[in-house]
Amino acid sequence: MRVAVVGHVEWIEFARVPRVPGSGDIVHATGTWEEVGGGGAVGAVQLAKLAGESTFFTTLGDDDLGHRALEELEAKGVRVHATFRGTQRRALTFVEPSGERTITTLGEKLRPRRDDPLPWDELGAFDAVDFIAADVDALRAARRAGVVVATTRELPTLVDAGVQLDAVVGSGNDEAERYRPGAIDPAPRFVVTTAGAGGGAWLGVEGRTGNWESAPLPGPIGDAYGCGDSFAAGLTFALGAGREIDEALAFAARCGAACMTGAMDRTKGS
Repeated sequence: MRVAVVGHVEWIEFARVPRVPGSGDIVHATGTWEEVGGGGAVGAVQLAKLAGESTFFTTLGDDDLGHRALEELEAKGVRVHATFRGTQRRALTFVEPSGERTITTLGEKLRPRRDDPLPWDELGAFDAVDFIAADVDALRAARRAGVVVATTRELPTLVDAGVQLDAVVGSGNDEAERYRPGAIDPAPRFVVTTAGAGGGAWLGVEGRTGNWESAPLPGPIGDAYGCGDSFAAGLTFALGAGREIDEALAFAARCGAACMTGAMDRTKGS
């Protein structure tokens, strides 16, 4: 399979803490580390693990962190098509003993644009594309792929593009990522609503509905960073491979569970 991601990158600084500090608090980290992240990067790495290689259309900061992010992505089996501009967006992430993560982003999200000098016409040759963040015309270019899965984080772009998506992935727990039927015209083939450890539900364009359960963790809890994006990438891969929706969601759930155990080849602080 040929798989691709269109999206953004963040450089993440992690700190393991006994609890997230409240207003005016001081907490002492028991471990720290940093690595390339953001929804696009996580999805590209997950798809590279599943398919052997993935292609990533993105924008990186034209600074040391942006070029370092490129090197790390390529080392993880990702073929990167990138333009460089501005300052690389960063994020600070607290990780609690439960594995829950709390994120603060720093700087502008660098979304790739259709007028960036990237090989957008190649997208039509891909079996599946995971759309995370870009402009409307980039999404229209991605729609030429066999399967396109998108996140509700970029709902205005999905609405303005006016293309039918194979699946839209939203959250049932986060109001900012909730999808309401009728928001996109034409309606996506599937609306997938996640509920974390509670699994989730799906709605088909023809009115069918279903649910799935979360997958058992294949090891000890690491942290929850990237689990949702790994889930979406797994769903993209499974739908691109021709799996039916129930089987595709079970596969995606296993990808999310693997990420929860730290199985993304990440360097963990100790």
